[in-house]
Amino acid sequence: MSKKEGKSKADKYFNMDLMRELCQTNGISGFEEDIAEIFERELKDVVDTIEKDNMGNMICTKKGKKSKPSVMLASHMDEIGLMVRFIDDNGFLRFSKIGGINDQMLQNQTVTIHSAQGDVTGVLGSKPPHITTAEERKKVMPFDQMFIDIGAKDKEEAESMVSVGDPITINSIFAEYPHNCFMGKAIDNRAGCYVVMEVLKRVNTDATVYGVGTVQEEVGLKGARVAAFKLNPDWAFALDTTLSGDHPGVKPDEAPATMGDGPVIVLIDAGGRGIITPKKVRDLLISTGDENDIPYQLEVGDGGTTDGSTIQLQREGIPTGVFSVPTRYIHTPCSVASAEDIENTIELIVKAIEKIGNE
Repeated sequence: MSKKEGKSKADKYFNMDLMRELCQTNGISGFEEDIAEIFERELKDVVDTIEKDNMGNMICTKKGKKSKPSVMLASHMDEIGLMVRFIDDNGFLRFSKIGGINDQMLQNQTVTIHSAQGDVTGVLGSKPPHITTAEERKKVMPFDQMFIDIGAKDKEEAESMVSVGDPITINSIFAEYPHNCFMGKAIDNRAGCYVVMEVLKRVNTDATVYGVGTVQEEVGLKGARVAAFKLNPDWAFALDTTLSGDHPGVKPDEAPATMGDGPVIVLIDAGGRGIITPKKVRDLLISTGDENDIPYQLEVGDGGTTDGSTIQLQREGIPTGVFSVPTRYIHTPCSVASAEDIENTIELIVKAIEKIGNE
C-alpha cells in the first residue's frame, strides 16, 4: 500500500458545504425524499437521465460511448432513526427504533418528529439522577421503557401535533474539525452519497455509469436489491462507511481501519456471510490504488454488511466491490470522518472506472 504525499486533496476539491447539507438533511429509512432531491439538484446537469424507481431509489445515468461495460455505484440515502408507535393518555410518545441503534446513546437526546403539521421538537425523558438508585445507574435503560416528551398536556393535544407512524430524527450539530475532518449525524451514509455525486461529476469514461442513491439499507438492503436487478450492471461498487478504531476503548484487531489512512477496500464483511469480494474486483481495486499512488486499507470484517452483499446476488451474479470511509462513532449523532479519506475514495473509484472503460 502507498500513501500519497503532497498538497491535501481535501483542501483543493472537497465541498464542505455540500457535506454539511447532506448530514443535516433528515431521511430515516423509508423517508429519504429530501436526500433524493439533493441527488437530483447536484446531478441534473451532469448525467443524461435521472429516474426515481418504485422503491424510491434515485438512478442517475451517465451514458458511455459504448453499450458495454456498465458500472453501478450504490450509496444508501437513509439514516437510522425512530418512529412514533404509541401516544399515551398523558401525551407522551412511545417509539420504535428504525435501524441499528444502541439504547445507551438515546437517553436524554433531543429529537425532531417530522409530522404532517410540521416539525415538532421532543426530548427523550428519563428519571432524574436525584431519585435514581445505585442499581438503576448501573443499567442501560432499554428503549421500550423510554418516552418522548413534546410538551403536550394530554393525548388529545399530542395527537393534534404528531401521529403514529411519524419519523423521528435525533438532533445534532455539524462541526468542522482540524486536519480536514468533520463531525455530524448520518455520516453513515451521507459520505457515500457525496462520493457517488462527485464520481459522476469527475469521471471521464467510455463506460456507462449508474449512480444510485438507494433506500432502506439500514433495515435490510432493500433498495439496492431491486435497483441492481433492474440495471444488471457488469460491475458494481457499494459506497459506505466502516468502523475507525483509532480511539480509546477499541482494540486494534477489533477495528483496524484508521481515519486519515485512505478508503477501506472490503475483502470480506460479516465474516463472509455478507460479501466475499471476487478476485477480479479485488485485483482491480488494489492495482488501481498502487498504480496511481492512492492510499487504501484492506478489511476483513466480522460485523455488519452493506448494499454490496445484495447487489452481488442479483441476476446471474454481479461482480461487486465495497469501498468504506473510516468513521468514528458510527450510528450515533456525532460521527467523525476525514474529508481526505473521502477524496481518496473518489479518486480511486474514478481511476478504477476509467480502467474498466478502457478494457
